[in-house]
Amino acid sequence: MKLIGNCKISKDGVFLNGELKFTLSEETWKREIYTRLAIDYPKFHKMDALAKMAFLSVEILANSPNPYEYGDSEMALIFANSSSSQDTDLKYIHSYEVKGSPSPSLFVYTLPNILTGELAIRNKWYGENCFFIEEKFDAEFFLEQINFYFSKGAKACLCGWVNSFDGKEECFLFLIEKDTIDNTESLKEELTKLYNQ
Repeated sequence: MKLIGNCKISKDGVFLNGELKFTLSEETWKREIYTRLAIDYPKFHKMDALAKMAFLSVEILANSPNPYEYGDSEMALIFANSSSSQDTDLKYIHSYEVKGSPSPSLFVYTLPNILTGELAIRNKWYGENCFFIEEKFDAEFFLEQINFYFSKGAKACLCGWVNSFDGKEECFLFLIEKDTIDNTESLKEELTKLYNQ
């Protein structure tokens, strides 16, 4: 396996391949990243926090010095978090309990895997995708899943830990390419270090 690139975003800043690219000053930090990247994708503004963070991280990776290209079905998407879509679920409940009318735009995002659908639509990726609920970020778990999808024919796996709950929002994305070298243990250490920075 070969680590092609990684991106970590939160209100504290944007890290690309382990290096701080810029800090964020606004409360609306996701919108600030969107503006800095000069993206024109109106659907972004309707997404929930999980989908926005994943979307922005993919855009940052795609515009990095080492852009990547894969066939329509060669990319697998593997995502996880510890809170599912709970943040959006609570907003949806509020929309009908307090406001008296359930919000269809929130209902769409009451499943965490909607973000993989958003990424697939934007990038025309038609490969396998899945979303897991895990207690915490676990590089070993991701590497096991990556090996599984490589055995099924994927040539690359875009993986992400994307969490939004109780005021804490973070997204750590990394792209792994199939390679003949078995470096699982060193890759596990590298991913854990990058996530914890």
